Amino acid sequence: MLEGAFKKCSAGNGFFGGDSIGYLDVILGSYLTWIKAAEKISWIKLLDETKMPLQVEWEKRFLTADCAKKSLPSVEQLEKFARGLQVTIWKVVSAN
Repeated sequence: MLEGAFKKCSAGNGFFGGDSIGYLDVILGSYLTWIKAAEKISWIKLLDETKMPLQVEWEKRFLTADCAKKSLPSVEQLEKFARGLQVTIWKVVSAN
């Protein structure tokens, strides 16, 4: 569904709103590093080029934009945070 929505909204341009980053790009783009961290932790590809080629290209464009590079946490930071959270949860579950 997201692939179709991108195709319709972007009208062949690079972003949801057209040729520059807009509101929807920022909202969805803020999840990209979390998605990439989840992929590393789970070894499951969530944004697959064969199933979502337009989304993967959009992801690359978005993540190379200056605003994204300056504001999004790194995949490594989020992966470290998530793994620490997993350890904490396992300790709590194991104690009960």
